[in-house]
Amino acid sequence: MNTEITIAGVTFKNPVMTASGTFGSGMEYSDFVDLNKLGAVVTKGVANMPWPGNPTPRVAETYGGMLNAIGLQNPGIDVFVERDIPFLKKYNTKIIVNVCGKTVEDYLEVVERLADEPVDLLEINVSCPNVKEGAIAFGQRPDSLYDITSRIKEKAKQPVIMKLSPNVTDITEMAKAAEAAGADALSMINTITGMKIDIHRRKFALANKTGGLSGPAIKPVAVRMVYQAARAVQIPIIGMGGIANAEDAIEFLLAGASAVAVGAMNFVNPYATVEIVEGIEAYMERYGVGNVTELIGAVGEA
Repeated sequence: MNTEITIAGVTFKNPVMTASGTFGSGMEYSDFVDLNKLGAVVTKGVANMPWPGNPTPRVAETYGGMLNAIGLQNPGIDVFVERDIPFLKKYNTKIIVNVCGKTVEDYLEVVERLADEPVDLLEINVSCPNVKEGAIAFGQRPDSLYDITSRIKEKAKQPVIMKLSPNVTDITEMAKAAEAAGADALSMINTITGMKIDIHRRKFALANKTGGLSGPAIKPVAVRMVYQAARAVQIPIIGMGGIANAEDAIEFLLAGASAVAVGAMNFVNPYATVEIVEGIEAYMERYGVGNVTELIGAVGEA
């Protein structure tokens, strides 16, 4: 039974990884999770300088999920290189660094700093507000997405994964723009913009008013978007959005994802990622699947 998958020339022992922003760089979870058992650890977003994030309250629970408006709080690239990379290198797992910024130049600075670091792939968070475009996210307009993808590809030494925003009219248009600009892979979906109001206080539950919805509530949307994008592009897709167990993960694989990332469920069950790895193996054994790649895009046509 072979659980290996390959994305952009990088081979992963299995298709299960963490979703950015839900696992730190693995330090917080290493007492619960054997990082050696994961296909990859995807780090929290890293910027060219420390970001304080948004004011509190920044998290609110919702039915079937959670809203967050953390604001990509992070210690910056210097701390990340000195502290987080050496920690992750102690484990036999791939390292995917999530990169964020407010201008294209911010992204490029981080990408260039990482060029000679021992990390395997870069995941570019294009849901960041583009300050030069009136805070419209880089990933919400095909021309902006094409521009930032092509400029990052010019500088990056590692393969580039573009993390797509679901807050668009046509996800296939965005997937095609990233592919045309040279992206090596896609990860999708990021959170869906949502809001919660405290009716007793008559105030917004989040100081930012809106936040990103994640968790099981968004899974059907995520599966649909992965399926659509997988049929529109030739590059691999890392699927995410509400994955709570192995059944959810397999659904994404069948829809066309080559790998999956587990996000909000890490907060509910810190063992979730390893349980999903084991659950995929049990599914393969039950249905006589010799190679996990047989599942990718294998949903039957009606």
